[in-house]
Amino acid sequence: MSSTTTSNKNLQGGEFLIAKSGPENTFIPSEFNEEQNMMAGMAREFLDTEIFPILDRIDSLEEGLMPSLLDKAGELGMLGISVPEQYGGFGKDFITGMKMTEETGAGHSFAVALAAHTGIGTLPILYFGNEDQKKKYLPNLATGKWKASYCLTEPGSGSDALAAKTKAELSSDGSHYVLNGQKMWITNAGFADVFIVFAQVDGDKFTGFIVEKGFEGISLNEEEHKMGIKGSSTRQVFLSDCKVPKENVLGEIGKGHLIAFNILNIGRAKLAGAALGGAKKAASLSVSYSNERIQFKKPISSFGAIQHKLAEQAIQIFACESALYRTSYLIENDKQVLIAEGKSYEDALLGAAEEYAIECALLKVFGSEVLDFVVDEGVQVYGGYGFSADYPMDRSYRDSRINRIFEGTNEINRLLTVDMLLKRAMKGKLDLMTPAQAVQKELMAIPEFGNGDDNVFSKAHQQVEKMKKAVLMVAGAAVQKFMIELEKEQEIIMNIADMIMETFICESVLLRVEKLSQSKSESEISLQVDMMQTFISDSLHRMNFSGKNAINAYVEGDELRMMLLGLKRFTKAEPYNTKEARRRVAAKLIEENKYCF
Repeated sequence: MSSTTTSNKNLQGGEFLIAKSGPENTFIPSEFNEEQNMMAGMAREFLDTEIFPILDRIDSLEEGLMPSLLDKAGELGMLGISVPEQYGGFGKDFITGMKMTEETGAGHSFAVALAAHTGIGTLPILYFGNEDQKKKYLPNLATGKWKASYCLTEPGSGSDALAAKTKAELSSDGSHYVLNGQKMWITNAGFADVFIVFAQVDGDKFTGFIVEKGFEGISLNEEEHKMGIKGSSTRQVFLSDCKVPKENVLGEIGKGHLIAFNILNIGRAKLAGAALGGAKKAASLSVSYSNERIQFKKPISSFGAIQHKLAEQAIQIFACESALYRTSYLIENDKQVLIAEGKSYEDALLGAAEEYAIECALLKVFGSEVLDFVVDEGVQVYGGYGFSADYPMDRSYRDSRINRIFEGTNEINRLLTVDMLLKRAMKGKLDLMTPAQAVQKELMAIPEFGNGDDNVFSKAHQQVEKMKKAVLMVAGAAVQKFMIELEKEQEIIMNIADMIMETFICESVLLRVEKLSQSKSESEISLQVDMMQTFISDSLHRMNFSGKNAINAYVEGDELRMMLLGLKRFTKAEPYNTKEARRRVAAKLIEENKYCF
């Protein structure tokens, strides 16, 4: 497969799979500026002083507590980070907004309420509202005077959002719409002043509306009893002849799907950011506890089995962070390009997020699963105390589970990843066919044995390029086999999606560490190199597993043997002592007594 190095432009969405990326177009966390670090510090201090001391009170849904905390966050400007200055916000760039999402992501139920308000509650008005709607609602949402909620899901429509049954009928005098229906799992419903509601106009025109709490005909059920995020208000919302002025139609009649799906692109990336913040907190707790807990007259952090867990937590977090800010930079840079072309701030950010919808879906899956892994291992590090509600891993474990369901289930996002890639190819935005055909020819050729370059980054790039070939081989053969019927083979699609995800995350880690190497000495980044090599080595084994499962499902005979040999060639890992690498990473964590990378 031929690859071209891009030096002066961003890759298009999904293009990482067929083009070589360089560190020069990659943003890494060490590049945060002074203002971004200061804002992050403010967010951490807010959690330390206002949230962590009262987590039990928050989880008990104490009357008025969550709204008061959002008020305090609003006073500090935390609710208006992404809202333009003319509407009462700060209009900060996407990377700054993502950093704030990460820092507040450790806040358990508060993080959910905050994200629902600033994200899916506020952004639909910012991106799709007309000027009058923006002027009316955004200043109050940016300060927290009004709280926002988002009403999409119904008892009969979850992942299939467009199957919503809520109806909206225009009144005889044409002055308002009458909404009737039921929404469920609505975050912030118990105290929201503004609801973004989706309904079917004329039975089949999926449309968004801005509904105020004071409108006649809106009522709430009792708080849901949930496994986790217990402090997050979650209620059913009933609309019974609810009168909504026609001025409160959001966007165009019948174009509600544009709002729902485009807001999800940003929401998926932000969810990964929040999951990252939660994972860092849980990893730090794991390290600290392992240093304190004495067994056999030693802290358990001295034992190899525990060191493996601590190091793997850190490696997964480091990988997630690398991909998150790589993508955040791509979105921000594309936004700036679109603004330079004459797009408004709102349209530019929306367009940039849509461009990288594939990367956002991958981030959502990987971020949520990293958090689940980290808290699960955290419970194990705590042992019996991890199962106790008096220790922090109990809450972390329960709260993390929702993230694999929020913003489209991980299964849906895996299916979407492949679907979006193939659609971009069909529209001519990505040339997947040429490199896929080149890989097919390569299977018949004599294998390459490397170019003799022993540089750690050159070898890592070679491995990542082979991972891309593995994806193209498996996906290309599947498309040839099934054509349009591929959508019915969800198991195979999910195998391919996992291979794509491994490739994207590996390349992101590589680019981050390679860029670090340009400003730091070899000794200063030795642990980051350990994490990079360990992650890539393990990822190649996971790719081989996913590839085998896919190939075995649709190939037979000589073709099967040839493809399995090709897969083995493309996913062969360089010999590497991951045990010692993890021990070195763990030693640093133990010394710092926290996640420190």
